[in-house]
Amino acid sequence: MKFKLQFNGKEMTADMTGLTERANGSCLLRYGETVVLATVVMSQKEAQNQGFLPLSVEYLERYYAAGKILGSRFIRRESRPTNEAIITARLIDRAIRPRFPKNLNHEVQVIVTCLSWDRENDPDVLGLIATSLALGTSDIPWNGPLGALRIAKLGENFIVNPTYEQREKPEIDLCISSIKSEEDGLLINMLEGEAQEVDEEILCQTVRFANPYLEKLIRFQEEIIEKIGKKKIKLVQKPRDQELENEIKGFLKERLSSLIFTKEGDEQIKKIREEMYLFVEQRRPSMELEKRNEVEEIFEKEVKQTIEENILKNERRPDGRGLDEIRNISCRAGILPRTHGSALFRRGKTRSLSILTLGGPDDMKLLEGMEIIGKKRFMHHYNFPPYSVGEVKPLRAPSRREIGHGMLAERALLPIIPDFENFPYTIRIVTEILSSNGSTSMASVCSSSLALMDAGVPIKRPVAGISLGLIKDENNFKILTDIQGPEDHYGGMDFKVAGTKQGITAIQMDVKIDGINEEILRKALTQGKKARLEILERMEEVLDKPRPKLSPFAPKIFSFQINPEKIGLVIGSEGKTINQISRECEVSIDIEDTGRVFVTAEKEDSAKRALAWIKNITREVRVGEIFQGRITRILPFGAIVEIFPGKEGLIHISQLAPYHVNRVEDVVKTGHLVTVKVISIDEQGRINLSLQQKRTKKATKKWTR
Repeated sequence: MKFKLQFNGKEMTADMTGLTERANGSCLLRYGETVVLATVVMSQKEAQNQGFLPLSVEYLERYYAAGKILGSRFIRRESRPTNEAIITARLIDRAIRPRFPKNLNHEVQVIVTCLSWDRENDPDVLGLIATSLALGTSDIPWNGPLGALRIAKLGENFIVNPTYEQREKPEIDLCISSIKSEEDGLLINMLEGEAQEVDEEILCQTVRFANPYLEKLIRFQEEIIEKIGKKKIKLVQKPRDQELENEIKGFLKERLSSLIFTKEGDEQIKKIREEMYLFVEQRRPSMELEKRNEVEEIFEKEVKQTIEENILKNERRPDGRGLDEIRNISCRAGILPRTHGSALFRRGKTRSLSILTLGGPDDMKLLEGMEIIGKKRFMHHYNFPPYSVGEVKPLRAPSRREIGHGMLAERALLPIIPDFENFPYTIRIVTEILSSNGSTSMASVCSSSLALMDAGVPIKRPVAGISLGLIKDENNFKILTDIQGPEDHYGGMDFKVAGTKQGITAIQMDVKIDGINEEILRKALTQGKKARLEILERMEEVLDKPRPKLSPFAPKIFSFQINPEKIGLVIGSEGKTINQISRECEVSIDIEDTGRVFVTAEKEDSAKRALAWIKNITREVRVGEIFQGRITRILPFGAIVEIFPGKEGLIHISQLAPYHVNRVEDVVKTGHLVTVKVISIDEQGRINLSLQQKRTKKATKKWTR
């Protein structure tokens, strides 16, 4: 069965014919000529002792969708997901995860595959809508549907689901997901985007503009679910041990109220948990694993309730701070002696160390994916080692969380990075999280910004980030600035916002509740701006602008323009010339199709030698100029002279002397240094020379007569 919707001037088609018969649900969604397939499957058996929703989301890019054959030449197929695919999978995950029942213990897997890509419509938002339809029409317990779209602001205009061309330099590029609540109307349950230092009000306007379109998408899905939706599987509600619950509540009552609200609130919670398990084991020494899970659930519920009550009624946070108070901040720059730039940022127990490395144009990352083929000159990588949370774990490849946090910080910093024309360096920043207790991604933005300035990168202005939380009941809500462990774990929202003094550069929000309305959004943005400006002031006490010079250990890059028609002369036959220059001068050379040449070297003298060599090869020789050159070859009708490296001309035998010359060797020999004058240049660029003095200088003793 197919359903169609005219949306924003294009037709959206949802094919619900059940192409994947063995899955619990699926949707083949088409918009323009981009097609995605979303499938959802739930295991029949319950997962034991998970402690979290066992949900996995995969987004698969297929090269065939773009009509490409890519991958290693020895494999020619897709391998591990690209960073862009991982970001899309995380985006879908963050939107759908809060809509599952709390007591769902069955493993659920969502797989979204892009089958066709038209180079115009981004499959990420379509993947989220298709997932919503697949879950909504399946028998898997899920409280949907979700409306999702992308909004860009170009000038004074907002554009719904912009094309890739329209997204190249928008003022804001925002992905929004919303649900419809019977009591509160439309609620935002996921935000992710980047911006060019926009004001908070513009962000609110963007969300408000999107609301009618989101409602239309939700109504479209509701109609489909009503017609073909399967009956949801009923989850068995296991009976509670009321006696055990009462015992634990009695034990926790005084401890939670008296111990949790200190500067070491998170450590106190751990201590109370340990004491509680000792208390329970003394009373029930042979407690089953299932009972232990129940004990943990009771503990989590009581802690959550205690935190919520104290924040909403008394504005008391677990560590004693005010609602809009930031933890103690300290910064240091230039802490590593040999790196090109480094900085340490500390906020409470969270510590991030960012190290910057500068490279030449040839150090750019090559991108090869379904949607993107090109180069990338600014990279931010985020590492979250197990020691940062006091754990012992094996070291693996970067996790999805590390990739996601790294990309978020990268987006936050990108708007202030100088363009390639003014700063032709490749920039890589690596952030090592040394200690974690909340909002490490925003800490990495701060330390990376300081590292950029420490390296002398001429950024527009520094960037800072802050994470905000939410505590909410039916009648009231409170926004928490700079959330840490317990507030993130027990709160209802994780709202990350980064920017400069001028405005927002990146935003990411996900929730554990149904969603937030515009009032909560405005309050969070206002509180976030106040915190961001405060952090920027602290950062500027360490560095208020980039250092005037690059690190002496950074490579030296020189660039100049040559005639594009002479690129071949610099490269030489099979690359011999450019390789010779690179090898002898110990430099790296990059040439753009426009004729712009970049020479990168560790030593300035090496770069200058290479520059002079290339300029000689590509310089325009004019009639009348005089050069001192070396005889390289003797021909029956004249001699070939190298007037400068890579450039040769011919002295015809008639131009060797003012008298008749029988043999060329009677006047010059190979290796002689001679002074010549350019007398003509023919249509093919061949240079004709005249010997200016009868006597020649000998290059070596070999030619002594």
